[in-house]
Amino acid sequence: MRRAFVNARLLDPASGLDQKGGLLVLGESIADIGPHIRPGQLAPDIEWVDCHGHCLAPGLVDMRTQFREPGEEHKETLDSISRAAAAGGITALVGLPNTRPVIDDVAVVEFVARRAREVKLVKIFVYGGVTKGLDGKQLVEMGLLREAGALAFTDGLHAVRNAQVMRNALSYAKAFDALIIQHPEDPDLADGGHMNEGELATRLGLAGIPTAAESVLLERDRRLVALTGGRYHAAHVSSAEGLAVIRRAKAEGLRMTADTAPPYFALNDLEVQGYRTFAKVSPPLRSEDDRLAVVEALQDGTIDVIASDHAPHDQESKRIPFAQAEPGMVGVETLLPLALELYHKGQLPLLDLLRKMTVAPAALLGLPLGTLGVGKPADLVLFDLDRPWRLDVKGGVGKSKNAPYDGRPVQGQVRMTVVDGRIVYQVPEN
Repeated sequence: MRRAFVNARLLDPASGLDQKGGLLVLGESIADIGPHIRPGQLAPDIEWVDCHGHCLAPGLVDMRTQFREPGEEHKETLDSISRAAAAGGITALVGLPNTRPVIDDVAVVEFVARRAREVKLVKIFVYGGVTKGLDGKQLVEMGLLREAGALAFTDGLHAVRNAQVMRNALSYAKAFDALIIQHPEDPDLADGGHMNEGELATRLGLAGIPTAAESVLLERDRRLVALTGGRYHAAHVSSAEGLAVIRRAKAEGLRMTADTAPPYFALNDLEVQGYRTFAKVSPPLRSEDDRLAVVEALQDGTIDVIASDHAPHDQESKRIPFAQAEPGMVGVETLLPLALELYHKGQLPLLDLLRKMTVAPAALLGLPLGTLGVGKPADLVLFDLDRPWRLDVKGGVGKSKNAPYDGRPVQGQVRMTVVDGRIVYQVPEN
């Protein structure tokens, strides 16, 4: 395959590149990049794609999604999530281990890898569980899972509750320089809660989850990271209290990183009014002050990564009383346009924003992705930075439609997604 992308605004957060030019792909890799790549300078056997001045950046690396396959294919499959991810400009996905069966042994890792090869759209990776059955008790065989391809270890939607188990996990994973990813929510403080604790929860008659549920567990784990020297990552951090712990850990030089997701910087707990179950997530949507704290943490680098936190659910799991509804929103198709709100509002420079969705997650997980470097995989996203449109969750590619974004005005739309030089998604130019 010999293909050139010309007349593009080249954006590479890894190198700081932001200039007009083109990019040459030979086979599955980037062969050249720069202003000299233009139609008149190409060999006649090279196919060229006119980018019409749109932004050409590394494909997004989404480090927190739920696949649902195997076990809950009625909610999502590897095929449907891959097509949805491609439509969202995501070229690499990492799935949580809360499949059925859970990813706590080599056989399930190999099953997902085989299915990904069959689908052959975006790149699919998985995490292994920290504990067998994700029950927080007995550690998995991390070495074997790591060799089989598990990128890191997490109990997914469940916090590792027992401090000794977490200490052992951090110590054991350190031998492989592996990352432990925690759902930072104290199970006892969150028990029975359904939304953010506060005045609105009281008025709605719903049990609340205090922000202390996040900060208490993060503070415990900060001390365990200091004790063990392990690598620790806090997922979907949502509160000012929790972010204060992460900020302190980084100031102390601990190997502690964090991500957040669009619900926590684009929405607040007022979305729950009217008992809107599509706005029920875990951790819950927080107050406006917490939302602003998340934005500030993205600005100052306390939060390293933006992930979609994609959690597909069928109608039967959501269109029921709020207390019984499953938490989670779909997010792979809306990740980029919602994140671009931070740029359009002047809250983050474009390269800094893209870094949190490309090279930063790739570096955390040891993947050679997220950059436009010569010799790197030709995983690309072409997007119109300023195109105004309205989100249409119901018209999305994925199987499930559980998100409260329908009709939300946004700026920035994916035009093309490329994986290993193959065009896997494309919107025709008008």
